[in-house]
Amino acid sequence: MPTLPKRNHTTIDPDQARTMRRLWLLSRRDLGGLGAMAMASFVPRTLRADAPARRGFGRAKNVIFLHMAGAPSQLDLWDHKPTLNRLDGSECPKQLLEGKRFAFIRGVPRMLGSKFKFAQYGQSGAWLSDLLPNFASVVDDVAIVKSMHTDEFNHAPGQLMTLTGRSQFGGASLGSWLSYGLGETGKNLPAFVVLLSGGKTPDGGKSLWGNGFLPSVHQGVECRNTGDPILFLGNPEGVSRETRRDALDVVGRLNRNTAVRTLDGESEARIAQYELAFRMQTAVPDAVNIAAEPKHILDLYGAVPGFATASESADDPRTLFRGTDARFANNCLLARRLVENGVRFVQLFDWGWDHHGATPGESIDQTLPIKAQQIDRAVTGLLKDLKQRGLLDETLVVWASEFGRTPMQQNAQTQRFIGRDHHPHAFTIWMAGGGIRGGQTYGETDEIGYYPVKNPMHVRDLQATILHLAGFDPWRFSYPFSGLDQRLIGPDDSKVRLHEELLG
Repeated sequence: MPTLPKRNHTTIDPDQARTMRRLWLLSRRDLGGLGAMAMASFVPRTLRADAPARRGFGRAKNVIFLHMAGAPSQLDLWDHKPTLNRLDGSECPKQLLEGKRFAFIRGVPRMLGSKFKFAQYGQSGAWLSDLLPNFASVVDDVAIVKSMHTDEFNHAPGQLMTLTGRSQFGGASLGSWLSYGLGETGKNLPAFVVLLSGGKTPDGGKSLWGNGFLPSVHQGVECRNTGDPILFLGNPEGVSRETRRDALDVVGRLNRNTAVRTLDGESEARIAQYELAFRMQTAVPDAVNIAAEPKHILDLYGAVPGFATASESADDPRTLFRGTDARFANNCLLARRLVENGVRFVQLFDWGWDHHGATPGESIDQTLPIKAQQIDRAVTGLLKDLKQRGLLDETLVVWASEFGRTPMQQNAQTQRFIGRDHHPHAFTIWMAGGGIRGGQTYGETDEIGYYPVKNPMHVRDLQATILHLAGFDPWRFSYPFSGLDQRLIGPDDSKVRLHEELLG
């Protein structure tokens, strides 16, 4: 039998894949017990949902991705622009408007300086807004990237581009790619878990953690921090664990028979999912129990076990936001517990960062400080906690959004408060741990924050950097589907750069 190429750095030939699938789906009766075990050692993981993980050579064994859904204003949090402040209230120059597309700006808007004070912190001298007082204490552990840009200027396409590599539905999410590539480190929890806060699901919906064309076992599992952690995980009333075990055995045999008859690899994925759900019944309650943490750890994050707020069910949660809301803090602490228990990729979505100024909940001067307070202590606590436990070196933490905010005031007819429009041309993210060299500010925008002028970094570059840190060649890490070698970074090599300056 020919030697198979290493899966995490290449694509498996489709003809070879079909042959190997047929061999794998032969029953144990046909091959014999030892024969089946021997055959399993030759079958690539692309065809087997239950295969052991094959690690690459990256520093990042786990990833925690913090996505601020709605796009916070980089000009009021990270990117200090004294010139823009001096231009506050003046008409926007025509060259910044001609040929440009905006979501809501009409006519000639006025420039909008930041209403918040900035200062430099840490040995790195990084500029931070006074909305982030706690984060200043860990700024030397992070790399702040000020030159991010993307192709999309509306929320759903922008979120899809950032997290699936394409602006249309149907792509595999970043977490699914890393689940597929890295596999599980534990047997009782999924490799990819999703946590939500802010009261609403992001505009891109559940496709943001979907598996797309990858085997369904790599789809993100949504975990709640009130009520049942995972819906439909428990047994129905009157069904014992033993009864469920017997039922799964029967369903497993039926699925294996289907797999042999139809050569459908998804049957094996379904078997793996059912078995994982059975094991999760006992593992999940313990893993998500943040009440088991000592008080000093809860205080470090600002976490409150069992926290609930009316904003989670309000028509417009933003009108009820409070800086002391602990849902995001709870999720940050839960993310640390999950990676400790073997979860490879934890995706946190925090809704409520869409500050257009059209309603009270969209005002930069009123609501942005509230949202900043909700995350400031929590993300600081997460980085400190990971570091003190020796987990930061192998856990990559990314704080990002789908795009940024304009240096101009939004001037739509509905404008009532201070707000900024969507801006795909420049925004800020930060990364820490997992092979990132901390204590640096990378990239630079022009004096009003409109365009990157140094080390521009596209969202595809961010994806390539994350894959590299996890041990994969972003250009060769692919999956055969619909006659193409699908990649997270898209089909065009010339548009993707690995930003090695960020690496430690």
